[in-house]
Amino acid sequence: MYLTTIQQMTKVLEALGRCLDKGVAHAKAKSFDPSVLLNARLAPDQFHFTRQVQAACDAAKFAAARPSGKDAPRHEDKEQTVEELQARIAAVAAYLKTFSSDDFDGASDCVVPLAWLPGKGLSARDYVVELATPNFYFHVTTAYSILRHNGVDLGKADFIGSLTLRDV
Repeated sequence: MYLTTIQQMTKVLEALGRCLDKGVAHAKAKSFDPSVLLNARLAPDQFHFTRQVQAACDAAKFAAARPSGKDAPRHEDKEQTVEELQARIAAVAAYLKTFSSDDFDGASDCVVPLAWLPGKGLSARDYVVELATPNFYFHVTTAYSILRHNGVDLGKADFIGSLTLRDV
């Protein structure tokens, strides 16, 4: 669970922060206020960029906290600037880095309650595999797509981030 979830989510959050940096550079190059990107959305009934980032951060921190039995940090979802969003991304990535694989020993016995379905829950494994991970990638992908839709020069390598290369 740790390697495929926590480490990967940390890496992708850091890549999202770099995508936001590219969004700021794009806005400056095109002479518009970068905060315009924060309210951009793909569809009228979909979350705007800021809320996509907040939701991705929440999915990541809960994917770590809930199966390990730890309390996730609270965020008020009040970010209104690029700097505040970058701080949120950095804080959640730093939080994820406090975990080790040992934190998930016994997680297979844990049931994660679902707040919107009182009396129901998922095993920690099913929570991570069926809900937290897809939810995380949905919001990261949508945030990335909002930036691309607004002309930011991003590609797959920006989304995937660095690779751990080895000599063959």
